[in-house]
Amino acid sequence: MANMRDVLGLILGGGRGTRLYPLTLKRAKPAVPIAGKYRLIDIPISNCLNSGIEKIAILTQFKSVSLHRHVMRTYAPRDIFTKGWVEILAAEQSEEFSNWYQGTADAVRQQWIEIENARTKYVLVLAGDHLYRMDYRKFVDYHIETGADITLAVQPVEAKYASSFGILKRSPDGEILSFTEKPQGDALKGLESLPGTDKPYLGSMGIYVFETDLLYELLQLPGDDFGHDIIPRAIKDHRVMGYVFDGYWADIGTIRRFYEVNLEMTSRGRPLDLFSRGWRIYTRPRFLPPSEICNSRIDQALIADGAHIFDSEITQSVIGLRSMIGPNVTIRSSIIMGADYYEPEDEKEENIRLGRPHIGIAEGTIIESAIIDKNARIGRNVHIRHIPDRPDEEHENWVASEGLVIVPKSAIIPDGTVI
Repeated sequence: MANMRDVLGLILGGGRGTRLYPLTLKRAKPAVPIAGKYRLIDIPISNCLNSGIEKIAILTQFKSVSLHRHVMRTYAPRDIFTKGWVEILAAEQSEEFSNWYQGTADAVRQQWIEIENARTKYVLVLAGDHLYRMDYRKFVDYHIETGADITLAVQPVEAKYASSFGILKRSPDGEILSFTEKPQGDALKGLESLPGTDKPYLGSMGIYVFETDLLYELLQLPGDDFGHDIIPRAIKDHRVMGYVFDGYWADIGTIRRFYEVNLEMTSRGRPLDLFSRGWRIYTRPRFLPPSEICNSRIDQALIADGAHIFDSEITQSVIGLRSMIGPNVTIRSSIIMGADYYEPEDEKEENIRLGRPHIGIAEGTIIESAIIDKNARIGRNVHIRHIPDRPDEEHENWVASEGLVIVPKSAIIPDGTVI
């Protein structure tokens, strides 16, 4: 069995996150809240910690202040009591590298001195915007037992979804024979690795184990991206294996997928167990009071700490930290991210003087199929409607994207607005 102290967990902080706009208007993609109280970055870090990986580095670049703050407040204190660490490797200009990261592989290339200083035999490359639970010990053990130079995590994929993935052709003994990026139509023929099954194709999860010395050699060659450049080239010259992971895995790449995944977490048959005692999801301890719910009907919902819900109806929704809701509010199939703080009384008095709503969801409002980002102010008798096939559009304080209405962080929706 692998000694996980020989493994560096290297988490890629993501690019501009344009497909998650406007949730990424003021934050990096891995800093986006999920399931009421977590951030996306908590998922790979928690997987590392639960798998015994003690050295974890996070590569960041775009709008990373809130991500840095969350990581340092959440994980830095544990470093006092362990031999490991969780650290940020922020993009920086140097005499050797004058440009920002040009891709996933280039990000690793530019931070190689720090990666080498970790003194590990293996580098586990992870994404910062996926939702899943994986025991990386099994992944690394498979890599060692098969004598691999590189191992990719792959997931069985149905034919109708195959064109959205990088598809890997895998031999019966597990070796990767070819990589085809998002093949369309007839290009899928012959790429089945599991013929005769409901999920005959194997899609790349963007998770890799490298021998550290080999990773260094590969990064000396041209190419800025693992999926497009490094992996296809390595398949020709090295033993690249595919580790099949058939558990729940979601790539939070678009607004629609982010919305769907959050609502999946509200069902009793949720695909990812948030209540597992043996595999905890870690996040910042905020020491908030319990949520207060009075005279309300709540069905199929996740309610985070510190929420106030009065005389309201909430169905199939996620209610985030410090959410202020009611009275007579109706929320259906929506994500309310809550707030970063409770407004003090003098600030509320100022709100009244200025004629702006308090942070939260005010009296008589109806919200359907929407995402309300943190610190948003939704006025009285607002109606955010569910309109099938709603066209994309952008306004000063709200955006319609992929059929959903998104109210950005700190936006104000005045009393009586109908969207």
